[in-house]
Amino acid sequence: MRYRQFGNTGLFVSELCLGTMTFGGEGELWSQIGDLQQKDADTLIGRALDAGINFIDTADIYSQGKAEVITGQALKNLDVARDDVVLATKVFGDTGPGVNQRGLSRYHIMNGVKASLKRLQVDHIDLYQVHGFDPATPIEETVRALDNLVSHGHVRYVGVSNWAAWQIMKALGIAERHGLARFESLQAYYTLAGRDLERELIPLLNSENLGLMVWSPLAGGLLSGKYGRDTQAESSSRRTHFDFPPVNVERAYDCIDAMRGIAEAHGVSVAQIALAWLLHRPAVTSVIVGAKRIDQLDDNVAATRVRLNDAELATLDRVSELPPEYPGWMLERQGGARRQQLVDSTGE
Repeated sequence: MRYRQFGNTGLFVSELCLGTMTFGGEGELWSQIGDLQQKDADTLIGRALDAGINFIDTADIYSQGKAEVITGQALKNLDVARDDVVLATKVFGDTGPGVNQRGLSRYHIMNGVKASLKRLQVDHIDLYQVHGFDPATPIEETVRALDNLVSHGHVRYVGVSNWAAWQIMKALGIAERHGLARFESLQAYYTLAGRDLERELIPLLNSENLGLMVWSPLAGGLLSGKYGRDTQAESSSRRTHFDFPPVNVERAYDCIDAMRGIAEAHGVSVAQIALAWLLHRPAVTSVIVGAKRIDQLDDNVAATRVRLNDAELATLDRVSELPPEYPGWMLERQGGARRQQLVDSTGE
């Protein structure tokens, strides 16, 4: 297990992060994703820590808060020292029926962090992330509220999830202008079957030195090896009941076909190749893996030992390549001469 610097901070996190969406099973949606209860969650978290994972990600809406409860209790049950784990959670979604029990207002953020701290049984959260974009709340209000949490010691770092590049850049500008705590990470969807963030978001992360946490690295199980043009997973498979995230299925099948051959050459699972490709991407800080069983977690962890050669990476890049989109193709066309000048000036 390797440890990577977290954005523009001195924090180091494991290249795999344990996700907790499979904990709890409260509510119709979350029961379809997973319903691990305390004993099984304790075992899973213990195995992850033994494998070198020091990063755990949850959210206040997972199983209506029960995932946070289970996560916090597991750390207590396993007698994990607080400094031995980097704990991340999120705020934004509905936590009750009231009109102010959602969004990124100061009101909801302040209430949300108190509730998460209580459920997790900790005195601080290492990474507090906004879980979505709130069109009803000014970005400055959100940024100032998050800065207050850092100043008060409730939160160490703040991050963002599922925002557009312009929204993140606006928040970073506000934080810099007023000397406030800034977003240090983006949690985003990224897979061989869905490389959309390479258009705008990864250039932003590289420019501003933000870390990238990847959610749903197997595209909701589609890249697990259970699916293919002529293969359908059993009825108990998660994607059979919860067809998310949306994927260009034909392109995904092309990716799966290419991954099968590479997986066979390495003697590993298709899922490990999907994870290994992400771990080879320079922008990626940590890949979030969720599991219902120990063998699934072990298979995910084994992906950290897979080394893809240049030819294999080129094959996967080619089969998963995004179609050209404006203004990207114009930037590529117009910027060639200047890019060559940069190369010539460094001799590389």
